[in-house]
Amino acid sequence: MNIVVASGKGGTGKTMVAANMAYAMSRLQDVSLVDCDVEEPNLHLYFPGSMSSVPVDTLIPSIDLKICDYCGKCGEFCNYGALTVLKNTVMFFREMCHSCGGCRIACPKNAISEVNYAIGSVEIRKPSSRLTIYSGVMNPGEVLAPNIIRRAKELGKSGLMICDAAPGISCPVIETCSDADFVLLVTEPTPFGLSDLKQMVGLIRLLNLPAGVVINRSFGNDEIIQEFCQKEQLPIFMTIPFSREFAAVQNAGSLVSREDQDWEEKFLGLYRRIVLEAEAR
Repeated sequence: MNIVVASGKGGTGKTMVAANMAYAMSRLQDVSLVDCDVEEPNLHLYFPGSMSSVPVDTLIPSIDLKICDYCGKCGEFCNYGALTVLKNTVMFFREMCHSCGGCRIACPKNAISEVNYAIGSVEIRKPSSRLTIYSGVMNPGEVLAPNIIRRAKELGKSGLMICDAAPGISCPVIETCSDADFVLLVTEPTPFGLSDLKQMVGLIRLLNLPAGVVINRSFGNDEIIQEFCQKEQLPIFMTIPFSREFAAVQNAGSLVSREDQDWEEKFLGLYRRIVLEAEAR
């Protein structure tokens, strides 16, 4: 099963929920926890230890100017402006390239081949016998986050996989959710939290994915989130109170499910509710 934990904005507690649920479930079965926020991965901070790394490459065009007749077909094909054909040269803007391979196919002279180019890596950690962390890491200055996310999910795809998505509704989030069985939306009971939750719900409706909600940092007055979820027929699976004790555990770099058996049971219950909701879909 592939569960994606997502939010419309950063700072809602999305990573905390993913880490706690993964830890609790790893006490019972094998779990792959995948950090898909490849621009700023931080799941590993909850699970310090040694790691190995797998490089992630992508294909970019290499143009043989001895064969090229500067017909311009490659530049006409590229919708991203990565190729500009001039009178006696071809300018390639690597940052604009989406590695689709279309320019190679469009070239009538077979002057374009593809070569590997490193864009990042996947860091692998195994804090316990049943829990493996896969952290996608994008090299500075690169832009092809979906390629790294795809590779991290490929490495982690076995049994239960929990993916911590990047905040927002951009391309990396869509790639993270592309093969999800369920999306868990983490929000906070504020006007800003509601606004970003609405955007995220719009995305999962487009993707036709089942979803549920966790309310974090609750003061007990969650009416604006509850009313929205009732209107959208979204189940609220868990409410996490705004608690000094809870925050102290987080700030120490630990997990409440690791420190408190009651919270471990609550996160196990969260997973069970997700399974029941997904099966009922």
